[in-house]
Amino acid sequence: MNPQCFSSAEKLIPSTYVQQAIGAKRSRENQIRILIEQRKWPDEGWDEATIESFLYDLANMDSNNFPSACGVGAREARFACELVARRNYRMGHGIGRSGDIGEVQPKAAGSSLLTKLTNALLLDVIRFMGVKNSAGCFMVPLATGMSLVLCMLTIKQERPGAKFVLWSRVDQKSCFKSILTCGLQPIIVEPVPNGDELRTDIHGIEAQINTLGSSNIVCVLSTTSCYAPRSCDSLEHIAAICARHDVPHVVNNAFGLQSARLMHLITEAARKGRIDAFVQSTDKNLLVPVGGSVISGFDKALLERISRNYAGRASAGPIMDIFITLLWLGSNGYRKMIMERKEMFKYLREEIGKVAAKHGEHLLETRNNPLSVAMTLTSLTAGGDSKRAAMLHTMLFMRDVSGAAIVTGCDHREIGPYTFDTWGTHNTSSQNPYISTACGVGMKKEDVDLFCFRLDLAINKLKNKPVNSLSPPTIDEMLPPDQLSRTNESGDQEASANLNIITNKRISD
Repeated sequence: MNPQCFSSAEKLIPSTYVQQAIGAKRSRENQIRILIEQRKWPDEGWDEATIESFLYDLANMDSNNFPSACGVGAREARFACELVARRNYRMGHGIGRSGDIGEVQPKAAGSSLLTKLTNALLLDVIRFMGVKNSAGCFMVPLATGMSLVLCMLTIKQERPGAKFVLWSRVDQKSCFKSILTCGLQPIIVEPVPNGDELRTDIHGIEAQINTLGSSNIVCVLSTTSCYAPRSCDSLEHIAAICARHDVPHVVNNAFGLQSARLMHLITEAARKGRIDAFVQSTDKNLLVPVGGSVISGFDKALLERISRNYAGRASAGPIMDIFITLLWLGSNGYRKMIMERKEMFKYLREEIGKVAAKHGEHLLETRNNPLSVAMTLTSLTAGGDSKRAAMLHTMLFMRDVSGAAIVTGCDHREIGPYTFDTWGTHNTSSQNPYISTACGVGMKKEDVDLFCFRLDLAINKLKNKPVNSLSPPTIDEMLPPDQLSRTNESGDQEASANLNIITNKRISD
């Protein structure tokens, strides 16, 4: 309501109450004003009422929500379902224009303002996490793989004779497929063993550049965040090589934004050499639904060219999710989550180490990977048979553990015309089977405890029974003893019955 409305309200209810309401409204308006003026991530998170109020104000700036709107045309942000309209705060125009995702859209002033503010907040996040010399960033409603495609295709346009991408191998399908989607030819440079860890083959990368010729190479594609025993690529060395040979360098930083250590490596690599763009996922780092990524770099002109290469308009949904989340958290809220993740990583490593020691396994030493932990599974591969190790994945999944990777070294994977006979190992060297998992932002102590409890029981079951005689999990295998005792004390027999129904259905499926 405007001042005249409040003045009229004082004729109906006591003015004291009206003045209180005016004060609350002004407080929210000041938060919004400061955000628009300064375009800075607030330290303290906003309450939901303030965020929703702002979103409704932004929606009312879009033409489809004008009281006098005349919706003639093919794309006028009409909604068939009221539920969809409410879910999107009646913002239906998306972002950008047909020729440039970064352009302001005449029909959608509110959505365009939302986009500008979100990108400003994301730049604050990147700088907050350590890359203070980033020239800018922008969000696209694409997951990491397709965002890497956008980056490489833009660079390819500026190097028309180039067709190769030097790929420091990391066994993640989307990363490799992004090269093939561009119509480019991957040159696979496998990491080399160093103790338990797999590290970048720096000499192999430079040798390939010398062999192929720098003008024939679109870029080097490196990776920061990955599953152990592979470590983060040696970004400083790669960046120095790329600068020396005038070869672009793109970094897959999929879930590395949550690690200050990995972001510091990006900063140092850009300072000492060359990084053209680095890409990070929004869902893994900022806890929103899958469907977005942030492209950043150190050359503002290149970032603008990448942005303009996005064909057509884009969905505003992923951007709205990020906008809401960043305002709700504030920088202090995110800092707390980052610190908790760091502590959880230490705890995860300690607890998996206990499981490894109990079963005579080895916790892999991977000090250059601050996000992931791995342990061997040699006790499940007696006589060279990997069936038990492979079965562990199924057993854990049946027990609602979906974030662990079981690598047997025998998995066969075809991606386009390329065949990987040791998929998951990141290289072709012979090695023992292992289990690997990551500690992502938002993980809690109870998640670690439950994972290690179920992992221990699953390994025990596999070691003591024939693979073909394994049965669905019982309630005893799903809940740690302390939780199980509470369940039994409360007499919750229905939970046990439902669990058996679910697991039996999984087996039959």
